Amino acid sequence: MIKGSGRPVYSGVAIGKIFVFSKSRQINRTKCSDIEKEIKRFNDAIAVAKEELNVLYEKTKREIGEEQAEIIEVQSLFLDDLDYTEGIIDMIKAGSDAAFSTHEIGDAQASAFAQLDDEYMKARAADIKDISDRLIKILTGSEGSFKMDSPGIVVAEDLSPSETVSLDKEKILAFVTRQGSSNSHTAILARVMNIPSLVLTDIDIDPSLNGRTMIVDGFAGNYYIDPDDETMNSMLLKQKGALEHKAELDAYRKRESISKSGKKVNLFANIGSPDDLKYVLDGDAEGIGLLRSEFLYLGRHDYPSEYELFTAYKKVVETMEGKKVVIRTLDIGADKKVDYFNLEKEENPALGYRGIRICLREKEIFKTQLRAIYRASEFGKVSIMFPMIISLKEIKEIKETCAEVIKELEAEGCNLNPVELGIMIETPAAAIISDVLAKEVDFFSVGTNDLTQYTLALDRQNEKLDSFYDSHHEAIMRLLKIIADNAHKAGIWAGICGELAGDLTLTDEFLKMGYDELSVAPSRVLELRKKIIESEV
Repeated sequence: MIKGSGRPVYSGVAIGKIFVFSKSRQINRTKCSDIEKEIKRFNDAIAVAKEELNVLYEKTKREIGEEQAEIIEVQSLFLDDLDYTEGIIDMIKAGSDAAFSTHEIGDAQASAFAQLDDEYMKARAADIKDISDRLIKILTGSEGSFKMDSPGIVVAEDLSPSETVSLDKEKILAFVTRQGSSNSHTAILARVMNIPSLVLTDIDIDPSLNGRTMIVDGFAGNYYIDPDDETMNSMLLKQKGALEHKAELDAYRKRESISKSGKKVNLFANIGSPDDLKYVLDGDAEGIGLLRSEFLYLGRHDYPSEYELFTAYKKVVETMEGKKVVIRTLDIGADKKVDYFNLEKEENPALGYRGIRICLREKEIFKTQLRAIYRASEFGKVSIMFPMIISLKEIKEIKETCAEVIKELEAEGCNLNPVELGIMIETPAAAIISDVLAKEVDFFSVGTNDLTQYTLALDRQNEKLDSFYDSHHEAIMRLLKIIADNAHKAGIWAGICGELAGDLTLTDEFLKMGYDELSVAPSRVLELRKKIIESEV
């Protein structure tokens, strides 16, 4: 038996088979001894890729729609593009193997497309990268995309937001990663899915782990590989206790979240996509306080269309049956990378081109999303909030853009319901001038993850700084009080949607501050409701 430890990001016990998530391997140049044979291998790989894309095209057309299937068709065209294919063949003739040649030409052409001024042509960079990856996987015999043939535990070095999007959530029992942090998106996803997970572990990741039995103890922060009988029996008892505790929380379903003194708090849920709605319903949330809309942009090769976005938002709004749904406009940037946005590398992306800054510079992307959200308002109660606000000027420009969108949609005959406009308070600048900002919006929602990192000048993705990261810091508490007070002075509501909202040690403090809403991972709603109902505040 191998025992190890890490930092728990969600409690519970998971027992299952290990699935090792491997990143794409580096392609090294191998000298080609038989050029004709290597060219034939490359041409054969093109034939296989065409067949794969044809199957994918039909599946996409059938399940999603012809518009999205056209993206697959564009990739097929590159397989017949002479600049692309002959460039690769020329490298093979010069003595490089097919996989390395495909990698080099693919990267070079993708970079060239990314530098073009035309937005459509710039977006093709991602298509070239994707088709090159497909050919390389065929040429090297690697299986490509990560697959789970049964429920199990995902073990990885780390997982990016786009990688977590691609996973089959139905089969994941737990995450175990060597890197990451308590505030990483893998940790957030674990809390949404209600699965015990560990980050910053000491595990030695090796393909030989695949298929072996693992236990993840999210209470103690331990994991066990090939557990002995005594450990297995002990963990089964612990798992049973956790399930019994969860069953006890059912007594708090369908109850109002009101403290003993009569303080009412709306308990909402944070989600990343319509796929998470089942967790919201199971958790008995009173609404959705944060729909992280950027996840609809991840794990794909081109911008989602207005129709795709509208369909996703409509599903969420209709499922919530009149309960409030707060949609955050896309917060791309920082640790959420999307190739087709062609964002330049930044020395300090957390302080860079992200969130509302991208939206206000890329108005067509912004307006497409706003049109989809306003159209979805016809089917329920929708609110919009905007991330990374630092000034009154930004809010005024946002409101002007929203007014343009409303005018366009009404001219098209759309029936729109009133939509609240709110902002995330996640920068010290916004917190300090929240009295001014409150006069221009309908609500505040505090993003405590970013507010903490910016106030303390600590990168929340840097595990080396975890011991310095103090979300209970007096400066954070003072800012939270200022934000709530300024919201109420202006007659608007204030909520918290960051991870701190689910910290039960601070619930009484938030009640004293007067917060009207707390939005947490769906799995935390019942526990938090119990805490509020039992509170004397």
